[in-house]
Amino acid sequence: MTEPMNDGESRSWLEIELEDDLDEELEQAIDDARVPPELRALLANRKKSTLDRNTYFSELMRLQSELVKLQDWVQHKKLKLVVLFEGRDSAGKGGAIKRITQRVNPRTCRVVALPAPSDREKTQWYFQRYVPHLPAAGEIVLFDRSWYNRAGVERVMGFASEAQVEDFFRDVPEFERMLVRSGIILVKYWFSITDEEQQLRFLMRIHDPIKQWKLSPMDLQSRVRWEHYTKAKEEMFERTNIPEAPWHIVEGNDKKRARLNLIAHLLSQVPYEEVPHEEIILPERVFNPDYERRTLPQELYVPSRY
Repeated sequence: MTEPMNDGESRSWLEIELEDDLDEELEQAIDDARVPPELRALLANRKKSTLDRNTYFSELMRLQSELVKLQDWVQHKKLKLVVLFEGRDSAGKGGAIKRITQRVNPRTCRVVALPAPSDREKTQWYFQRYVPHLPAAGEIVLFDRSWYNRAGVERVMGFASEAQVEDFFRDVPEFERMLVRSGIILVKYWFSITDEEQQLRFLMRIHDPIKQWKLSPMDLQSRVRWEHYTKAKEEMFERTNIPEAPWHIVEGNDKKRARLNLIAHLLSQVPYEEVPHEEIILPERVFNPDYERRTLPQELYVPSRY
């Protein structure tokens, strides 16, 4: 039987686990902070976040532990939670989603990011391709862009006619009321950034080979049509901000504050309690004295280069 660890050994083990968690978040933070040489002068004038790193990390870890409790509660009570993430391109939706999903169970909390509709899907009822991705009892679904594509990019880029957009505005409030009546908790977020901040983030993607995949032709057009998107957003809020599913605007210029504010707000949208769990006891390994572990060929192993 394995001897129990003393307090010092236990603390060391916990510290190692915590360091692993922090290292994962630090890797992402370092990636966010990578600045291409071409933009260093421009970034020198950027407004710096007043949120210190220690506060950010400690609050993020605390909020993520609450997200795990929320997920347990959703599973325990068989709830169905849908969260929509909309907003300007490069406003920080993906980074926020990544922090939400970082510690939770991916089997019951999944992200849906649909591609452009196929020719067949274009002939279907507009909401049809989103319906199969809605949650069953005990599940959380995060939509990285949603049916509101019709009110935004499809409208501004001319992929939908004005008649189709008008049909959408007429139908979407009732569609969302149907979802809520069916027992789905629907939370809608809009990430907002300034014109100057979006320009800077786009330039960082252009000059950083690791981030160029994030930049699409539609993103570039969104710069040209900034005012068109603004008008489309304003009408979308006016016509789809219903009591059953109101919009919540996230100020996104400061990424770290945006992530913390969003997670804290999301936690406030679903009253939850900590679910009691049975104590987990690790069973002893069954030892067979006649068993001999085989030596596997060396070529099966990944080379130890580090």
